[in-house]
Amino acid sequence: MEIGIVSREVVRPSSLNVHLLKPFRISLLDQLTPTTFAPLVLFYPMKSTHLKGTQISTQLKESLSKTLEHFYPLAGRVRDNLIINDYDEGVPYIETRVNTHLFEFLQNPPMELLNQCLPYPPFRYQPNPDRVPQVAVQLNTFDCGGIALGLSFSHKINDGATTSAFLRSWAANSRGACHKAVKYKNLSEASMIFPPQNPSPNHHLSVMEKIWFREAKYKTRRFVFDAKAIATLRSECKGERVPNPTRIEALSAFILKSAMLASRSTASSRFVLHQAVNLRRLTEPRLSPCSVGNLFLWATAAYNMEHAAEMELHGLVARMKQAVGKINSEYLKTLHGDEGFPKVCEYIKRIEEVSAHKNLEAFTFSSWVKFGFNEVDFGWGNPIWSGIFGEVGSNSFRNLTFFKETRSANYDNAVEAWVTLDEKIMSLLEHDPQFLAFASPNPSILLFDVCRF
Repeated sequence: MEIGIVSREVVRPSSLNVHLLKPFRISLLDQLTPTTFAPLVLFYPMKSTHLKGTQISTQLKESLSKTLEHFYPLAGRVRDNLIINDYDEGVPYIETRVNTHLFEFLQNPPMELLNQCLPYPPFRYQPNPDRVPQVAVQLNTFDCGGIALGLSFSHKINDGATTSAFLRSWAANSRGACHKAVKYKNLSEASMIFPPQNPSPNHHLSVMEKIWFREAKYKTRRFVFDAKAIATLRSECKGERVPNPTRIEALSAFILKSAMLASRSTASSRFVLHQAVNLRRLTEPRLSPCSVGNLFLWATAAYNMEHAAEMELHGLVARMKQAVGKINSEYLKTLHGDEGFPKVCEYIKRIEEVSAHKNLEAFTFSSWVKFGFNEVDFGWGNPIWSGIFGEVGSNSFRNLTFFKETRSANYDNAVEAWVTLDEKIMSLLEHDPQFLAFASPNPSILLFDVCRF
């Protein structure tokens, strides 16, 4: 497969009034978030529409420009790790041509080529945050007319909920349903509750960068867990402390245990789990999902393979649940306002201490199953599939797993796990018969013949 760039341009907010707005203050949690790109690729067959390629691109650009009127921080650039301004910098918009058919691509999704559909490499450390756009778009058009919309979101101010709100708004504007576009009045709730520090806490940011990124060789693989496998794992994860584990808890515990067992060959005996916890539902009052910023914290649990009870699935889930439960409404109140900064520093120090042990492997989990990425309709229907990324490369986010729902006639109510591990651990995991008894490695996307003539 070859992808050739056809054009490059910049999409800016359609209203000149946006450029007169005051600088947007990022939150303390954003200040402590390293700069890297979170990816998403949405695939559309385009067989049910009369629109041509140029019309599709025009429609996307015009609606994107309109959406940036409201989500104006996503058009700017971060300055001094404190504010976002220069909203006329805009969103990079790239168009490419792919010399194959979408149906052939999805028959056996080539993970190693998926990054070519993205405007920026995923989850790599970005050393110059002031030059980084908050969003970048790449429209990839296949020979059959199908498209893959590649999106790179700077994690500096975008978490999963922010990304979901932005995409829902952009899609509504694109299909002419402007009344459904998000027009929340206060995008800056995050910085009101977690005010930024001036000067910026660069030492603490450096600590987070060391925790997030590591020079190593990684592999990314996509595994699908069908409804039967999920039900079995949930049953095996039940215990006295967790009588009804969720599907994400069960899958996280299973992947964690499998990865830990594979890690024995690397002489690791201590492990840390980092689980992303959405704070919007925990604040009082609740924050809007449209709030721009990183409104999540990492729940951290430590494990030791020498303790047999901790290696049972129910033990893994119980420890995980205990860690997540500590991030509650009462705890968040201690982080609010200017007085919360010392508590946030304590939070970072705990993560740093846990991660500093020798012969330790850290595994990070994040769930995207409720963000609705499979329902992003720009006017030509929902995507037939949403992909994330291929390889992350070196100096990237370490041992990372994303969960997302999948749409497939062959895998009803299934969950995809996009797993990135050290290549030595992954080579063992992807050939582990006990793991593969539940996980299907990179199955075809077979809804219908989307691009056949």
